[in-house]
Amino acid sequence: MNVVHHNAAGSGFLSPTGVEITFVLVGLVVLGAALVTVTTRQLVHAALWLVVALGGIAVEYLLLTAEFIAWVQVLIYVGSVVVLLLFGLMLTKAPIGRSPDADSENRWVALGVALAAAGTLVWVVADAFRSTWIDVHPANGPGATAVTGSSLFRFWVLPFEALSVLLLAALVGAIVLSRRRPEGRDR
Repeated sequence: MNVVHHNAAGSGFLSPTGVEITFVLVGLVVLGAALVTVTTRQLVHAALWLVVALGGIAVEYLLLTAEFIAWVQVLIYVGSVVVLLLFGLMLTKAPIGRSPDADSENRWVALGVALAAAGTLVWVVADAFRSTWIDVHPANGPGATAVTGSSLFRFWVLPFEALSVLLLAALVGAIVLSRRRPEGRDR
């Protein structure tokens, strides 16, 4: 990864470029979609807002010139995970409209924990990378397919395989739940 340390004379926090402004605006849209995802009481609407949030993250990857990761985001998460979630909702005959079960009395505690976790994460990342700038334009930079593929197949094979097994188990579980026999019949 090519890391460049800039002085105050170079581009920085006080002189954002168009890409940086777009990055922040798309980030705000993703944040809004994520908030609607976790606050809506309709499961299908939550899944559709999740598509917006995950699609926005793919746009963020494109802005960082990580095209391969952006398309993986679209294919795996938007294409597969959300479709699996929607099939799970349909196969388990989950309520489509407003669901009183989709709300909890712990909403304020959960909001407090989420805000504390988000604040801590932002503080740690901002403190760790305060004066570090990544050059996103070199041919073999952090978003290049060769670098990404090498890192993916060297360090991240096991987590991706575990995720695929988890998704398969979720799909099989949804099918099993959808094929339950009526009460009172022998199994």
